[in-house]
Amino acid sequence: MTNNLDSTINVDFLDKLKNQTATAHKKLESLPVSASILSPQMKIADYCHYLSLMYDVHYSAQEIVFPLLKDHITDLAEREKTQLINKDLSFLYYTKNNTVWVFSNKVINVPFALGILYVIEGSSLGGRFILKNIETIPGLDQQQGVSYFTGYGNKTGSYWKTFLNQLTTYQQQNNCQDEIINGAVYAFDTIYNHFSKTVKNED
Repeated sequence: MTNNLDSTINVDFLDKLKNQTATAHKKLESLPVSASILSPQMKIADYCHYLSLMYDVHYSAQEIVFPLLKDHITDLAEREKTQLINKDLSFLYYTKNNTVWVFSNKVINVPFALGILYVIEGSSLGGRFILKNIETIPGLDQQQGVSYFTGYGNKTGSYWKTFLNQLTTYQQQNNCQDEIINGAVYAFDTIYNHFSKTVKNED
């Protein structure tokens, strides 16, 4: 289905998507909670806090975003991550007190939802880089408690390419690049707000 698409248009769109979300992306990465998981001195408590926050993100996506995309992204079920986070938190004996809704279904249509999924799938790609640090931390260095960041394993690159092919196919067929970009910026900003206002569970 993607073989007939104009690759130049695809590249131009993806470059624009990356460039116009760069500021929001850097803002999210600058938060202490984001930086903590890249620290060689990362504490397990910080790691659990980060996983708990990301559980909220993925749970909200699976409940609100995924249903809108079931006819457009062919492997959505394989992209669910909440079970991986639950597995890690269970291994670390961490109790998550409550789940927070990160996204609002009032503002989301299909292209907007694709923008949100672009951010979430991009985090899986970045997670492979983060994994290298996490696996050096005592307690996480035996390939346990790292299911979420392991993600798709050595298939991560191919999953990302598959998603980008389906994203650009939809964009080219529906001429909706601005809505997709708006959805991606919204995702970065909303996750930033969630990260910055959620207090760490010290139990």
